[in-house]
Amino acid sequence: MDKPLTNPFYLEHGARLVESFQRLTGNDLLVYNGMNSDASLSIIEQLDTAPFVLLSHGLGDDPIFNFGNKSALELFEISWQDLTQMPSRLSAETINQADREYLLNTVSRQGYIDDYSGVRISAKGKRFMIKQAIVWNIIDAKANYYGQAAVFSQWDFL
Repeated sequence: MDKPLTNPFYLEHGARLVESFQRLTGNDLLVYNGMNSDASLSIIEQLDTAPFVLLSHGLGDDPIFNFGNKSALELFEISWQDLTQMPSRLSAETINQADREYLLNTVSRQGYIDDYSGVRISAKGKRFMIKQAIVWNIIDAKANYYGQAAVFSQWDFL
């Protein structure tokens, strides 16, 4: 299944990711890690092909991933269809899920953190340590909450 990046949800989601990142961190997500913005592509298309890992999940008690760019799908060894049906907690091993929950609660309270490191696991069982991840709340200009996102460009396989 191809990514439905041209549908209204994803066009709005891309804008929310960029705007909330800017609002909370003071930085431009479209130039994170040396990326150059390309005005010929929509924001979500630029994020999808970016040279960093970007993931987001929506709302709920057990939120489901609603976006992962090409770098994320490759690192997590998962298809778009499988990612967007997977609770985000399953990206961490069971033993690390309490740490992940603490992280997400901290982000909920503070708006973002910019120094997260933690162990994650791919769909095929490969373990890796994320380094210097930025995790933030996805909010709009009226402070409506849509979920959380993470971006990082450093990891080591364990």
